[in-house]
Formats: sequence, C-alpha cells, structure tokens
Amino acid sequence: MREIRIADTTLRDAHQCLWATRMTTAMMLPVAEAMDRIGFEAIDLIGGSAFDVSVRYLKEDPWERIRLMRQKVTRTKMQGSMRSRSLLAFDIQPDDVNFLWLECLAKNGIRRVRTIDALCDYDNIGGILHKVKELGMESVGSIVYTHSPVHTDDFYAGKTKELIERGGVDVMMIKDAGGLLTPDRIRTLVPALLKVTGDVPLVLHSHCITGLAPLVYLEAVKLGVTQIDTSIAPLANGQAQPATQTIVRNLRAIGYTINIDDQRVDEVGEHFRRVAENEGFPLGVPSEYDEYHYRHQIPGGMMSNMKSQLQQAHLAHKLPELLEETARLIEDLGWPVMVTPFAQLVGVQALLNVVHGERYTTVPDEIKKYALGYYGKLVAPVAPDVLDRIVANGSPKIGLTPKPMEPAVPGLRKKYSNASDEERLLRHLYAGSQVDDMQASGATKTAYDFQKPIVRLLEELAKRRRHARICLEKGSTRLELRSAG
Repeated sequence: MREIRIADTTLRDAHQCLWATRMTTAMMLPVAEAMDRIGFEAIDLIGGSAFDVSVRYLKEDPWERIRLMRQKVTRTKMQGSMRSRSLLAFDIQPDDVNFLWLECLAKNGIRRVRTIDALCDYDNIGGILHKVKELGMESVGSIVYTHSPVHTDDFYAGKTKELIERGGVDVMMIKDAGGLLTPDRIRTLVPALLKVTGDVPLVLHSHCITGLAPLVYLEAVKLGVTQIDTSIAPLANGQAQPATQTIVRNLRAIGYTINIDDQRVDEVGEHFRRVAENEGFPLGVPSEYDEYHYRHQIPGGMMSNMKSQLQQAHLAHKLPELLEETARLIEDLGWPVMVTPFAQLVGVQALLNVVHGERYTTVPDEIKKYALGYYGKLVAPVAPDVLDRIVANGSPKIGLTPKPMEPAVPGLRKKYSNASDEERLLRHLYAGSQVDDMQASGATKTAYDFQKPIVRLLEELAKRRRHARICLEKGSTRLELRSAG
C-alpha cells in the first residue's frame, strides 16, 4: 500500500479552534524538538489569527515565535498561511505589503506557505503564489470548500487546474474550514480533482464540526489523496482536525504506510493534556452529527461568540431566528464561503437584520465592499433587489468600483525609519498603542511552568519584602496570610 504523509496542525489551527488561539510560545517550545522528529510532512505554525492574538492578547512578538521555533525545528518544514491579499485585516492590502510579508516569513524560518482565497479568485492570489516560489518556499494552493448550488465538482476542478497551470503550485489542498464535506461528496470531488492535478500531491484539510471528518479522511485516502492534515489529541476533534493517533491507527489497519513516530506523538499529546489541565483549557472531544449546520454553515468558534453576544444583549431567544437569517443571507449574497472574513461579515449583517426587524436597513462597510467586488470576483451575483438595498443603505463614501491601490512599503520605511520590516508590518496593521504594548511586555517567555497560577503568585509574593498581611479574594473565596511576627 502507498505511503500517506501527514501535516500537523496542533500548533496553529487546532488551538485556534479549541483554545481561542491562546497557546503561547512557551507552551510550544518544550515539545518542538520532539515534533520535529515525528516525521511530519510539515508543521503548521502561524497564520492571521496567531499573529493577531499574539499581538493583542498574549503580548508576544509573533515573528520571535517563528525564530524561536526555527531553532528547534530543523528537519520539518514549518508552514505559514496567507489569507488572500488581506493579511490580518478584512480589507485588501497593497501588493508590496503582501510581498514584504512573505519575505519576512521566509527570512524568519517559514519554508512552506499555504495561500487561500474564499472566492477562489486567482487574481487575488496569483502574485502571492509566484512570490512564494521566488523566495524558495514550497507553495500550497487551496480550494476553499463549501456546500452550495454553485460550488460544484466542475467548479473546483476548474479552479484547481488554474492554480496548477498559472500558479505553479507544489501542493494542492482541499480546505474544508467549515467541516462540510461528507463521505458521499468526497467520493465525487476527489476523482474530479485528480483528473487535473497530475503529479501535484493532493491534501485534505477538514474540521470535525459535524463529526464526519474522520470518515471523510479515510474515504479521501482510498480515492487517491496522499497527504492529510491532523492534530495531536487532546488538541483534536470538536472544532479542530481529526486526531493524528486515531487516523494513523485506522489507516494502518487498512494497509496504508504512515512513517511517523507514535511514541513521540503520545509524548506531545501528554504535554498538551497537562497544559490544558494547568490552564483550564478544554480538551477536544468528538462532535455529534448536526444536519442543521449545512444550512447556516457558521464556524464553531464564531457560533460560541455569537451565543455569548446574544446572551449579553438579552437576546438569546433570537438565536433560531438568527441562524435562519444567516442561511438566507448566504443565498442573498451569492453563496460566500463561511470562513474569515466572510463568515464574520455575514454574521454581523444577519444580527443587524434580526435586531432591526427589517433587512438591510443598516449595512456595514464590509458588506457593501463585498457586494461591489472589492474583495474579488463573486462566485455568483448578489440578488438584484438585495444589491439595490445594500448600495442605497451602505456608506456613500464607498464608490461603486474600487480604486487601484498605491504601494505602501516606501511610506512605511520612511515613517518607521529605525524599525525592522517585521515591526513596520505590525505597525501598519495594528492601530494605536497595540505594538507598543506588546513590546513593553518584554521578551517572549520561553519556559513553561506547570504550577497553578495561585502557586506561582504566592511564590512571587514570598520573594518580595516581608508583608504583615496578604489577602487574596476571588468571588466568595478569600485567602488571608499574616506574618508570624
């Protein structure tokens, strides 16, 4: 039987799905060398969400994370992700900004780049794909899967052929961010793509949102997929990818060869189980099948945020109405794929429609830009009556056609003359004091402490000058320590 290669998503997509991207660099470094020696095809390390959370919430320099990991990961390709031409924001960035971003990825240690565009618009990513190759990195092209009348097997086969012939990609990926693939659909989709891929490897990336992804993976491999994305349990299942341990065991049972080190996989899994216990992070568990998911298609992380926001606004009873409105909006807007940024745009518009009781009376700028093609060519047209309302009620500052973008890097280098290109990019993308706040937090922590936070706090207090009385309170719990003297 043929060999199946595995790319690991534990350090990027898995904790993005299960831990809200809150894995720190210090949590990764203790197992980096072990992961490098497992035998993965690639280790998915960094993407838009990881950059965003690192700067805004963890106060860590994401470029330093790449450099620190590169010191320990010397055999396996580390992978970065590019979300079309928008990087970390919703709006399209100038080409020279995107190209500088790729140069910084390569300079800091990324050797493989996966590029996605939710519209499957080659014009959005063609230049990026060629730049990746020019920089000597492996290029991964993606078709972003969704369930709709216009996203047919022929549609995806045509887009795959274009990426290979015009983009020269080294690897082709089916990216099912919404966990929407079924065993029945994979049986028609994979053969359609293999007719046009030739010698280019075909990868499958899915999520366990409906509980079907493990079955879909097995079917895909039988049909000719040669690479799959998995995450190491307990950072697997739920909203994340299928578990490496389970998929490997099942594929070997039916005769496929997978050359990875099982013992090291288990060691990494145990490390992250302990991290989860120490931090109070959830463990991934298998999901139940949910047929309704195919109507609204809301990603799992976004669903939890939506429920929380409705609860805070005392509108939890509106959830069923909101889900129905989301499904209706997807059809209105020409079947956008419910991934970032379009999932967020659709969700916000659906909420506004439900709260106001009348559709499209308030239109966010991003919805108008989407409808007018600012983000690329739409897969299907917006419903004419809906487009009229969006144009009429959207901001008049947004023109009917987007203007060409001027280069931005020369201005950045002039404005931040003493900064590195990495810092310039962050300052371009983050307003206010966010980058300053990140830098003020100090050097990236590289050692992880498994002690409970309360124990660490008490140890730090004990190192300081003698206190007569220390009082700690949380909720109804009160701890008071008094000096013996």
